[in-house]
Amino acid sequence: MIRPICRDVKFLKKKSVPATPEDAPLIQDLRDTLAAHREGCVGMAANMIGVNKRMIIFSSGIMDIVMINPVITQKSGRFATEESCLSLTGVRKCIRYESIEVEYLDTKFQPKTGRFSGFTAQIIQHECEHVEAIII
Repeated sequence: MIRPICRDVKFLKKKSVPATPEDAPLIQDLRDTLAAHREGCVGMAANMIGVNKRMIIFSSGIMDIVMINPVITQKSGRFATEESCLSLTGVRKCIRYESIEVEYLDTKFQPKTGRFSGFTAQIIQHECEHVEAIII
């Protein structure tokens, strides 16, 4: 189901709680909502659609990847950049890292570790800040 984008800063400033297998239906809602905003969006966190759970989705080439309870465990190559967000107005300056390692659960709630770099790493960092209630 396509969900409306949450723009309530007070809600977005609440740290997300861990997702559990009972939250699995949220995966499809994230997929549908990202697809509906494909032209102006490359990733989103569950709180961006009004659900306070630690779940993100991002576009990676021809496929979308869902990460449940993601935690960035390593990062290197600090750089300054600017980003926008569907939930917030305007463009904001921020610090990102060129390469990251992330521990997360996949859509079957199996543990995974992934290494990401470049723009994909930047998207993941942005969405992980959402679940941590960090608003740049």
